Amino acid sequence: MESLKNKLGYYFDNLRIGVIYNGNRSSEGAIIHTVHNPRSEKSYQPVAEDIAQGLRNVGFRHILTIPDDLNLAQRLRSERINLAWLNTAGIQGLDAAAHAPSLLELSGIPYIGHRPLNVLTLDNKHIFKGLCTRMGIPTPPFMVWDCARGLLSPDREPRFREAFGDYAGPFVVKPVTGRASLNVVLVDNLGGLPQAVDEVHRKTLNQVQIETYVGGSEYCVSVCGPTIARGGQLERRDELFVFSVLERVLGNDEKIFTSMDVRPITSDRIRLLDTTDGPVFEQLSQLARKVYTELQLRTLIRLDVRADSEGRLHVLEANPKPDLKRPEGPRISLACAGLHQHGMRYEDLLLSLIADTLSHNTHRIDGMIGQMETPFQ
Repeated sequence: MESLKNKLGYYFDNLRIGVIYNGNRSSEGAIIHTVHNPRSEKSYQPVAEDIAQGLRNVGFRHILTIPDDLNLAQRLRSERINLAWLNTAGIQGLDAAAHAPSLLELSGIPYIGHRPLNVLTLDNKHIFKGLCTRMGIPTPPFMVWDCARGLLSPDREPRFREAFGDYAGPFVVKPVTGRASLNVVLVDNLGGLPQAVDEVHRKTLNQVQIETYVGGSEYCVSVCGPTIARGGQLERRDELFVFSVLERVLGNDEKIFTSMDVRPITSDRIRLLDTTDGPVFEQLSQLARKVYTELQLRTLIRLDVRADSEGRLHVLEANPKPDLKRPEGPRISLACAGLHQHGMRYEDLLLSLIADTLSHNTHRIDGMIGQMETPFQ
């Protein structure tokens, strides 16, 4: 830690950081052929610009924002990037969230983001939930349906009975991958399931997850590595950093949280928790640390959790790329909402994430910087 603190000024002056966002498929050379993108289209460029400016505010001198497309490798080479920040989920095709980290692995460039295997594990809800089950982490019973097999018939499908037994509803139907709670449907009973599953499939052309509805309070909790910054000063904690533990405040018309694309997340839509909230705060913190540790993660995730009618917590999903938009006015980022509880600002979170990555890659990055012969333009 002392070595990293002492070298921080050196990194401010010499790191070439590329903040990568979803490219535009219509841009020249971005792709070869257009194929379906199972996720809804979003560039994430405004958040990439927030991250880039935040890093400049911290003190890093050489920051670029770069689109994620087929030109990415050449841009990384020509701009001599030696550290990337992934703020992309891929622009088309299956398992697109792994495209950029896979390219960075091939290129040998360190990055803030999850390795390809982990990002796919987290991004594919059914795979993540299956791992939760095997790790003893409570999650609502579920199954996945591929509509290439035809319309779902709950009464004829053995896997449906294995997953749900005599449970007859309500159910939550959602894409296995997606963003911002889009195309998530609450279905009251068995009769509405086939049509709901078919509708989600038609919108995403991907597999569809069905799970039991858990009707208690809904929570979020963020977790990252033990190296953090407060007021621009680095420190290393004895345990993972859990923060922005909060309850989502549902409206009278909401049984599940409405997509942020439809109803923006504002401060009145959350309630921050702390140790005075009793066991739920500690249980959420423990869940976050367990998921992070068991999956051997190296950077930020946000867990979405829901309680049942008896208050027992169930992990719904993990977000491998939580929104890091700079909080402005009434709109907030779920991951950034509770930073002030720890004496931190937006820039402190960015420095925390980059410092934690640097702590794992110091020799590798120092070697890359040393190979550069000409100054950065």
